[in-house]
Amino acid sequence: MLVFAIVSIALFMASMDQTIVATALTTLQHDLGSPINWTGWTITIYSLGQIVAMPLAGKISDLYGRKKVFLISAAVFTVSSLCCGLVDNIYLLVFFRALQALGGGAFMPSATGIVSDQFGRQRDRALGMFTSIFPIGGIVGPIIGGLFVTYGSWRGIFLVNVPIGVALILLGLRFIPARRPVGAGKLDLRGVAMLALLILSGMFGISSLGTTTSPFDPVFLGAEAFAVLMGWLFIRHTKHDKAPFIPIRLLRGPGFGVMNLINLLFGSAALGFGTLVPLYAEQRYGISQLASGTLLTARAIGMICVAGLAVLTLRRTGCRLPIVVGFLIVTGGLIMMFLPPLGVSPYLWLAVAAGVTGIGMGLSVPATNNASLQLAPDQVAAIAGLRGMFRQSGSIIAVSVVTAILARSATPGMTQAYIFVVFAAILICVLPLVRLVPDHRGSW
Repeated sequence: MLVFAIVSIALFMASMDQTIVATALTTLQHDLGSPINWTGWTITIYSLGQIVAMPLAGKISDLYGRKKVFLISAAVFTVSSLCCGLVDNIYLLVFFRALQALGGGAFMPSATGIVSDQFGRQRDRALGMFTSIFPIGGIVGPIIGGLFVTYGSWRGIFLVNVPIGVALILLGLRFIPARRPVGAGKLDLRGVAMLALLILSGMFGISSLGTTTSPFDPVFLGAEAFAVLMGWLFIRHTKHDKAPFIPIRLLRGPGFGVMNLINLLFGSAALGFGTLVPLYAEQRYGISQLASGTLLTARAIGMICVAGLAVLTLRRTGCRLPIVVGFLIVTGGLIMMFLPPLGVSPYLWLAVAAGVTGIGMGLSVPATNNASLQLAPDQVAAIAGLRGMFRQSGSIIAVSVVTAILARSATPGMTQAYIFVVFAAILICVLPLVRLVPDHRGSW
């Protein structure tokens, strides 16, 4: 449990820093004299960096040891946080935020491997409990960010990570046991380079949709063409290399391919939805910015309340049932978001709808986290890294496409309401795929 607490602190910090900067964008723009597009990149680059770091850290953890990768990640995250707090221009801040994202993104796969090694036959329940950590960090992030901006300096948003990071490193050195790496061989540097270029170019192009009014923009088309080329080269390399960076089995093998697709679609519909809720509340109902932000608290509370029970019953229910029921509940919450309030205030109606989606996520996420891990228990870190990569990619795709659509809409509030219906339809379309998910019961 001490080891679980140590790695949970790391996951909490990584999730908190996804949202903590959001409240400081205006202050950063004023203090650093930066244009708004570069200020926004302090958030975008963190997401992109995490997407790159997750699969890389997962594979490296299996090859060279989870503890080493975890401690290096903590050091990178801590030092880059210090640098973020000391910079005097926006360009350096974006650069160090990218480094911070690499450290933060590496926490999840390395922590997953550590917990899997430490908990033995209880690993499935321990890994499922990770579900409740990320929403807590997402809640606390904007609150802490708002406190620093209001009563101190935006620099405190980053500097607060430094003492926590130092303590994390010292505790990790002392209490996390060092185990022999579960993998063998050398790191496939060509595969690493191809995958990194594929992710960066693809996500950069998609994220650019949020700042352009045309899908025929040369930046978008050029980035996506380069991503397609890198994807073709990466798949070709993976098929023919004797020791590829990511075995083709983990990408499209039985049990793995379907979960990668489900995680991509789930990330777009559920995670992308969470990012858009406050904007929707402001644009359709005129709810204040502060009140709109608290709607995500309702979702997180619903998620946390159900996640623990879902983890405890997972060995009896298997993976398929909670995924199906959870996705249906999330769908119901999305439909509620679309419908006008029925006899209550718009804020209360949206809060209930957000809470319903949180209940559905709390029920389904532990199952999606554990599904397919038992198929390759020696590569749990790599699988966790790919899972995070596909979910985050889906989220960025959804937010970028929706932002581009809203930029062209004369009634963005209603447009976003119909987009929630599209998200609901995506989850309904995913349900037939759940039949292909390995329905493992019991420990592994």
